[in-house]
Amino acid sequence: MGQWVKVAAEGDCPVGKLKGVMAEGTPVVLANVDGTVCALMDRCSHEDYPLSDGELDGGDVVCIYHGARFDACSGARKSLPAIRPVRSFPVEIRDGDIYVDVG
Repeated sequence: MGQWVKVAAEGDCPVGKLKGVMAEGTPVVLANVDGTVCALMDRCSHEDYPLSDGELDGGDVVCIYHGARFDACSGARKSLPAIRPVRSFPVEIRDGDIYVDVG
């Protein structure tokens, strides 16, 4: 069963931007890819730095610290130095608010 948590208003994460939030103690980075909000664990699988410090490049989250890239919606690893994916979370928009399922 899901554990849906309201983490932000839709306007808090504009197109092409990242936003770090907490969801019941879980660090999450929101990524707005062309109007679709996606959510990943806010920790790079390479060195455990926050991905929310990085940038969104098209559909990729780029870690600012060592350049690792991840698919913003699936968390799939796209480049070294990362060798593992990042956990992704389901997202729902309800009445202008962003909810993430961290269950």
